[in-house]
Amino acid sequence: MCCGPENNCTSNHCHDEKHNNSGILEKHSTIKEEIICHLPIAIFAVAMSMVVLSFLTYFDTTGANTVGAHRLFHNFHFLHLLFAATGTVLTFKRYSVSKVKAIFLGFFIPVVFCTLSDAVLPYFAGTLLGVDMHFHWCFITNLSRVLPFVFAGMINGWLMSNHDSNKKLFYSQGFHFLHIFVSAMASILYMVSFGFAKWYSQMGLVFILMILAVLIPCTLSDIVVPMMFAKNKKPINK
Repeated sequence: MCCGPENNCTSNHCHDEKHNNSGILEKHSTIKEEIICHLPIAIFAVAMSMVVLSFLTYFDTTGANTVGAHRLFHNFHFLHLLFAATGTVLTFKRYSVSKVKAIFLGFFIPVVFCTLSDAVLPYFAGTLLGVDMHFHWCFITNLSRVLPFVFAGMINGWLMSNHDSNKKLFYSQGFHFLHIFVSAMASILYMVSFGFAKWYSQMGLVFILMILAVLIPCTLSDIVVPMMFAKNKKPINK
């Protein structure tokens, strides 16, 4: 998550000059700059997700790796929806006062982009690498478990938008890394759960494809799309 354009940002750095030591991320003027700024976070997040998955695979002595990954995928996917809904509402309300739009976007943007990063792109990544993947969409099979996390994220984003300290927390590098890490875990666990159990045989390509799978959707969901629907280009003073 990035803070507002009043920070006088340039494409040469990703930190607010005024708060250089606070770890606060800032908004950039183009999608390209946003993606470049968030690329290092995505790289480390995907790398950490592969470390976690490597340990899970190494200590799996029962041969039930796919079953365990299937359960963990749902856990991380649901949590990703919570993070994404929070970020969408928080960013939109920073630039708009429309309550109806905030509710509408807070629901549908996470649904679309979390599905892309956690299911659609991992599915096509596995297929591209020659794996017979199975497509799974939680909004069809697990709707009753999905909705509470989306609604909780929307409420959370709404509440955080009213408190400056909470907004700074969400715009921090640490919090954003956690969001990307949750997304990366969901994406790579999807691949393992639905066809790519031997992911480590093509670990390098999986690493690159997972970076793309989490970087672009998360950047669009958290920052770009909510701002596109907001009328104001500068943050609203509350």
